[in-house]
Amino acid sequence: MSERAAPIALSHLLHHTAEVVLAVQAGRSLTDVLASLPAQARPGVQALAFESLRRLGGARAVRAAMASRPPPREVDALLVTALALLWPPAPGQRAMYPEHTLVDQAVQAAHRRTPAAAGFVNALLRRFVRERDALVAAAERTPEGAFNHPLWWIERLKREWPAQWQALLRQANERPPMTLRVNARRGTAQTYVTRLAAKGMASRVLGSHAVLLEEPCPVAELPGFAEGEVSVQDAAAQRAAPLLIGDGLLPPRARVLDACAAPGGKTAQLLELADLDLLALDADALRLARVQDTLIRLGLSASLRAADARRPADWWDGRPFDAILLDAPCTASGIVRRHPDIRWLRRPADIEALARTQAELLDALWPLLVPGGRLLYATCSIFQAEGQRQIDAFLQRMPPGSAALDPASPGHLLPLPDNGPAGALTPSADGFFYALLHKNTPR
Repeated sequence: MSERAAPIALSHLLHHTAEVVLAVQAGRSLTDVLASLPAQARPGVQALAFESLRRLGGARAVRAAMASRPPPREVDALLVTALALLWPPAPGQRAMYPEHTLVDQAVQAAHRRTPAAAGFVNALLRRFVRERDALVAAAERTPEGAFNHPLWWIERLKREWPAQWQALLRQANERPPMTLRVNARRGTAQTYVTRLAAKGMASRVLGSHAVLLEEPCPVAELPGFAEGEVSVQDAAAQRAAPLLIGDGLLPPRARVLDACAAPGGKTAQLLELADLDLLALDADALRLARVQDTLIRLGLSASLRAADARRPADWWDGRPFDAILLDAPCTASGIVRRHPDIRWLRRPADIEALARTQAELLDALWPLLVPGGRLLYATCSIFQAEGQRQIDAFLQRMPPGSAALDPASPGHLLPLPDNGPAGALTPSADGFFYALLHKNTPR
């Protein structure tokens, strides 16, 4: 009988979390950094890193106020991590650790990282605990400290969403809920809610196949997950497949392209809802393998191809598609709750670069549609350059009358309580943009 591994000391978790914060500030994604850590440490470090990155703006503002000169980067990363974790919890939430435990363990982590700095770390953290209310209030008088986003991001939202920018920034710092998609070939949201209730798991129906859990849980605890009866997918992302397929608008065994398909949630939902001849395309072969894994778990099948969708000559067989889903690469600014590192990784130039890629994808894929076909353009972004402005520019490039925007297109779906039509979405939904385009038949 194997013995359970001993729990990792908080000081070691803080050490690794500081490494993560430092790497994110240097431009590496949280996912990549976590993958490089010892497997046993990942869950604890991820939880600490999520909280630290959600409060990083305030922590940096406090550190700047308390230290006249910034300490070495390694020490600074540990300091801002500890300050973020010592931040007053939001209403309804509890601190992850008692403050005296955090201070003690952060000092031990400093001894491990930079022994000469342990006294400095101890002094600053203890001062923060003593003067926390005043220091937090001062930090929150700065934009970065108040909203925990870079200043350029804050200013952009103020320009683009003048009535909603503050709510958007605050919502981005909330912990995300867990939404499920019931396999349409295996059941409904209502039947699955009943199954969850039998296991003591509270949930509610969001739509015909969407279920919101009251408390997130590991997927292994979901009844029928391994058997392909349910998947994890945000409510806003679940709008893609019904929008593209419509209500009986596609012919039987319609030929469908899912461009930029990884990780495969939308690919799977398309196949759950209809019998399709579907090609799942992605430029990243490793990420495409995740699509295959998802389809196998759900008992679904599609053709998979690793290729750049912008270069049809490399992968297209010349047969046009009845429908195309273009879930384009984007800044992911609408899913910051789920990926709190995004705000610190992105730079203003990224938006323009990604918008060019999105335009190239639209121009390359549009000719592959049959006359009368449908293309659904989607991004998980709330920046207008990746949404409505992108589609407006595309329609201006097209010959008059050749392309039309479906009036039922949702457009920008902001991650707020009034997101979309009444009853269609809830505060649980991420930020998305959807535009359904019709290719008009030549006269």
